[in-house]
Amino acid sequence: MGDKYSAVWVSHSSISDYLHCPRAYFLKNVYKDPKTNHKIQIVAPALSLGQAVHEVLESLSVLPVAERFEESLIAKYDRVWKKVSGKKGGFSSEDQEKKYRDRGAEMLRRVMNNSGVVGKKAVKIKEELPYYYLSEEDDIILCGKIDWLEYDEEKNGVKIVDFKTGKRREEENSLQLPIYHLLVHNCQKHEVLGAAYWYLETDDELTEQKIPSLEKAQKQVLEVARQIKLARKLKKFVCPQGEKGCIHCRQFERVLKGEGEFIGEDEMRRDLYYLPWQKEELVEREEIL
Repeated sequence: MGDKYSAVWVSHSSISDYLHCPRAYFLKNVYKDPKTNHKIQIVAPALSLGQAVHEVLESLSVLPVAERFEESLIAKYDRVWKKVSGKKGGFSSEDQEKKYRDRGAEMLRRVMNNSGVVGKKAVKIKEELPYYYLSEEDDIILCGKIDWLEYDEEKNGVKIVDFKTGKRREEENSLQLPIYHLLVHNCQKHEVLGAAYWYLETDDELTEQKIPSLEKAQKQVLEVARQIKLARKLKKFVCPQGEKGCIHCRQFERVLKGEGEFIGEDEMRRDLYYLPWQKEELVEREEIL
């Protein structure tokens, strides 16, 4: 087995970055500011909303079922929101922040009123960041966090549940479920029985998904992971739209030009930057997220 520190690590988000735009993948996952030696991240309202809602829901999975709703999820959300308030969350005004904050609160009220999956037993993978060798031969590691694993006592298996806070429906050709199936299969002992998305902004119930076979998932994910490894080796990361850039890489280029406002570091020691978003960019990024 290779050295995990020299291996190429891939995840659902980094693979999505690469498939959208190799240049954006480089700027988000490889590039480090020469002054700080840190990676860079651009704060954005939709990301902050997702981060806050997911943090509240993740905190429930470690609690016994009977204790999960002892404290209002809105009270937890109010505490978590402080981390992303103002420019830290990419908000350009109090009015804009309030609209996003209210959306998140409505999502959590939906969870409290339709507790369903969140009111059932769950399995929690021990590692903070689950990972395993996707290919020892290629020295590639697959990693990622799973939102929720519902435990089926009768079958001694788990169902993968992903909470969706964006407006967009996941595309059928998305690699999210293949990646999650591989991770859950390899990072805990229970059989994977199924998968579902919960679109928290619009739906009271889960949207069941068909999970791909492990063999198909391995083939799909490894193919893209090898492309990423080759691009890193050749140091070739080109935007499909050429020098003018695309919605995925253009904002990072602006930061490199000094247009971003540095607002601190996140928990992963990435340098956070605030950029004033154009209205059309915000709408487009909401669709992407």
